[in-house]
Amino acid sequence: QRRIPIDPAEATIMLLGIFEDTGGLTFVTTTPRDYDAAGYLLSQGADLSAVREFITPELTAVQVALLDDLFKNREVHRVHGVEVTVTSVSTDEYVGDLAVLAHKMCDMEQIGALLVYARMGDRVHLVGRSRIPEVDVGAITRHFGGGGHPEAASASIRDRTPLQVHDKLTGLLPRVIKPRVTARHICTAPVKTVKADDTLAEVRNLLNRYHINVVPVMRGARVVGILTRIVIERATQHGLEGSKAEEYMSSEFSSVSPDTPLSEVRELVVGGRQRFMPVIDGGELIGALTRTDLLQALTPSSDSAIYRSPRQTQVRHAKKMIEDVLSAEVIALLKTVGEMAVEVGMRAYLVGGMVRDLILRQPNVDIDIVVEGDGIELARRIGRRLGATVRPHKLFGTAKLIFPDGLDLDIATARTEYYHEPAALPSVEQSSLKLDLSRRDFTMNSLALRLEPDSFGEVIDFFGGFSDIKNRTIRILHNLSFVEDPTRIMRATRFSLRFGFELGSQTRKFLSASVRNGFLAQARGPRLLRELRMVLEECDPVEALETLEELGVLAAFHPKMHYRGKSLALTQAVVEVLAWFELLYHEREVKPWMLFIMALLTPLEVEEARAWAREFGVADREGGDLIEAVGAARETLEKLTKVFSKTDAPTQSKIHGACVETGTEALLFAMAATRDERKRRAISLYFTRLSSISTIVSGGDLKELGIPPGPVYRELLGGLLDHKLDTRITPRREELAWVADERKKRGI
Repeated sequence: QRRIPIDPAEATIMLLGIFEDTGGLTFVTTTPRDYDAAGYLLSQGADLSAVREFITPELTAVQVALLDDLFKNREVHRVHGVEVTVTSVSTDEYVGDLAVLAHKMCDMEQIGALLVYARMGDRVHLVGRSRIPEVDVGAITRHFGGGGHPEAASASIRDRTPLQVHDKLTGLLPRVIKPRVTARHICTAPVKTVKADDTLAEVRNLLNRYHINVVPVMRGARVVGILTRIVIERATQHGLEGSKAEEYMSSEFSSVSPDTPLSEVRELVVGGRQRFMPVIDGGELIGALTRTDLLQALTPSSDSAIYRSPRQTQVRHAKKMIEDVLSAEVIALLKTVGEMAVEVGMRAYLVGGMVRDLILRQPNVDIDIVVEGDGIELARRIGRRLGATVRPHKLFGTAKLIFPDGLDLDIATARTEYYHEPAALPSVEQSSLKLDLSRRDFTMNSLALRLEPDSFGEVIDFFGGFSDIKNRTIRILHNLSFVEDPTRIMRATRFSLRFGFELGSQTRKFLSASVRNGFLAQARGPRLLRELRMVLEECDPVEALETLEELGVLAAFHPKMHYRGKSLALTQAVVEVLAWFELLYHEREVKPWMLFIMALLTPLEVEEARAWAREFGVADREGGDLIEAVGAARETLEKLTKVFSKTDAPTQSKIHGACVETGTEALLFAMAATRDERKRRAISLYFTRLSSISTIVSGGDLKELGIPPGPVYRELLGGLLDHKLDTRITPRREELAWVADERKKRGI
């Protein structure tokens, strides 16, 4: 910065430093800036021959003796499947170039990770060298006040004995060493297989059903070949679909064991050009590796500091988000689930909307757990230990846990599903986490969070969901998603409006095609109505209806349903009425979504609306309530028409009589539907005053007065209420006086 000139001797010393730190510009941490600096130093007269002499010196007799002691004193520690060599030496005098001795040891014995500590005089010198990604020696030396890179680092330690350094080192290793990535960690399991005597047509159907491109061919429990989609397609073109799988499978293939390290897997897949690698343990097929699995394991993500897939060599955590968003109670529960899953040889993952909302930093306690194993069995074990009620559903391999404090969670066995025809309900089979996540609706909902104790909080992302959340994009997982489950169209709209996300261009195209081809209309039923209700409940209803109209979705509910013309004007009136009502009556429950759907149903005739409810299978449920509410609103307006036909200033009892039997939603809808300001004021008067008025005298009082029970009770109390509404009598004695007069008139 001060532009001080550098002479050749200084340039040589600086170049020595760069070469030592970068392994002669060969360490993977070397940057373009290192090369630029080395080039600049050469231009300033740095002496490369001197650099070579100092970087690769001949060992002195003292250094040879120390090297011999280092070999004799070495210990090999195996941590998380990774071997780390720790060795030491002691001398009363300082001996230079301890780092050179460490290099020599690594080269002579092909050591992947080495930690050398040496007592020299009043200090302990620590040197670390690593050639494997799981061991960052820079992180280790920083605990001793030193520094360096993941591959090369050192520290000079005062006030510690060699024994203290050794104890701290061995205690650090389990905390700083990353688990070695092997085939077991990155493979997909379980694997779909076919039999050797299955026909190519049968194999083709299986590939299409599960959206896979390669399948192992089995003879009994042994893998005898591999069959790819491209081979099957070509064979089909030649009319060979009836041939057996074993006739056209590839029988020459490589396989790996579960403990095969990632580096060997890479050589086999890349060097051997084998896109599908069976993982075999003792002759048994336990999983498979694909090129996608390998790429995910090898490619670091730069999207975020909190995200790395556990199928990558560098793993980042969402622990900070978990601590910021979730309560201590929920975190403890999730950790317990993960620990108990490991105890019985299973893996448990937090999945779905809760993981998505963690990344969005939004609260969500809808806990969904997926288990690679028997989800119901794990739920029962958790229930017994924590005192929770377990409600299993064996058909789907799921269970709900309900805890005494009211907290609940759902546990499901990892499963996959396939559809026999568009809009049909899926068939379900037990499967792996990856296939379970692949059946989700959108990439942003396909994330999972590991719950095992040694990897708690790691985010798993097979389908780019994290990137889509970051880019605020909704994207389906496969092209036929809206065909197989058209209700996802409603969910896409809901998530888009709720989170302010945009539909991906391709997702929008597939959505429009599914609506246009009538797949959404085929899905009519309670699920579709429930999705419409959720859209109107969770989003701004006006914006939601505008979007559904734009996408052509409303017509799938009924050809006459639209958000335009009279329906549009009525919806705007509903918005105004709801705003007025909510301002005055916070304590009174109302279902706004009902009013908006009632507005959509208005163009339908009474019988058309009833047929619509029957067609959706909701005539006896919410759909029936909607139809009744629409009818009740019409009847109320008709009653008020009669009331005002006789006078412009009807009594309060007449207004009360026209409104009292009508539900809240129907009354509000009637208020929005009429343009007659007199009727609107009448309904408003009913809500603000008349609905809260009741008689003090009850049926018990009439009985005490000696009036025989019967229809007369209703007549007397109804008449009393009308009189009270019109005359505003309030004391109990005045009500009793009215009853006495009426009793006298009737001769009761």
